[in-house]
Amino acid sequence: MKAKFLMLLVSVFSLVSCMEDVTTIYDQPIPLVEVVDIPTETTNTAAQTSSPEQVYEWMAHMQADNGLVESAEDTNFVSLYDNALAALAFLADGDMARAEMILDYFDQQLETEFYGNNGGFFQYRELSGENGSRIWMGDNAWLLLAVNNYHKTTNSDKYEELAFELENWLRSLQEEDGGLKGGVNEDGTLIPRVTEGIITAYNAVPGFDDFHKGILRFLEEQRWDVNEEVLITQTQNPAYNYALDLYSLGYMILEDFPVEVLTKANRFLNSQTSTIHGEEISGYCFDDDKDVVWLEGTAQMAMAFNAAAQAGNSQDIILNIEETFINSATNEGSIGIPYTTNHGTNFGATNLWDHTDITPTISSSAWYLFVKKSFNPFQMEKNKGIPAEDKFWTNSGVN
Repeated sequence: MKAKFLMLLVSVFSLVSCMEDVTTIYDQPIPLVEVVDIPTETTNTAAQTSSPEQVYEWMAHMQADNGLVESAEDTNFVSLYDNALAALAFLADGDMARAEMILDYFDQQLETEFYGNNGGFFQYRELSGENGSRIWMGDNAWLLLAVNNYHKTTNSDKYEELAFELENWLRSLQEEDGGLKGGVNEDGTLIPRVTEGIITAYNAVPGFDDFHKGILRFLEEQRWDVNEEVLITQTQNPAYNYALDLYSLGYMILEDFPVEVLTKANRFLNSQTSTIHGEEISGYCFDDDKDVVWLEGTAQMAMAFNAAAQAGNSQDIILNIEETFINSATNEGSIGIPYTTNHGTNFGATNLWDHTDITPTISSSAWYLFVKKSFNPFQMEKNKGIPAEDKFWTNSGVN
């Protein structure tokens, strides 16, 4: 239940005002937040009686016989990203069979879909696997992350060809300035280069070589705010240069990244009334609009606090997320987490889809399970041994 929520300290330094862990031992946690008790009358009985096992049960229920996982109930909508997340959640739970069902599906699509597209799997498709559309680099990087984590966990190379092809394709997208092409829309237009997808690919491609060095050069020259010392989106609208996931994922992905970035994410903090339960939920928005609590991104922040050895702060976030549990309409006894607490805008000014706040979703539920299992999908390739001179985020090369 929501007994308390973190009230983040305002930094003594003024903050100038993408979308489009396996547990690690740290010497000392850095106290960036103050936890304040906030008495709250709890009316959400689902939160009082639920458990992570019920969330996992819901996710398993969403998997079809062909291995694909539907993103939300009764949508016939399948996302490559959500399937990569589900494979990782199954893997974190030790459910190799379900993880393999997802990876088997894409492995079997290499000859037809991947090679037919000259590289890359479709970002979206129907639950049957038909009518695929849009090839985005970032979601393919997430699939590679899932394959690599599977190989490490099982000590096997079952999907060696799939990993090889995904890695080579991601490498082929690199341009002269070090950035990665975003991919192709269904109408043939190019997808802009997205910072979040680029740092995911940086982590997903193993090791550290000229590919990774090039990405860091690109980030420093084109996606780094030297005043705020944070990664930015560089959208056409400067009002949306700052995105929550670049704070949380940036910290989890880039070696020795300053932990202060988690306090800088204060700019996205807000509270909203849950559409389903009518209760006030505190968390983080996608951007500076602060018109919704983005539950997937809020769970990512909880995972980032775990990675920073600040478990108390992570737990306070999780308590709020658990107030948003929704009972499954198709599988009695199981629960999930919606994408947002309420309806509002996505990253930028575009309205969210209609069911975003009233239907359990794979993305929010998977990240919640990662936190509960202390499973950081980036940890495997977090410590790449980056030369100090390439760590543009710190002058000395140490945190």
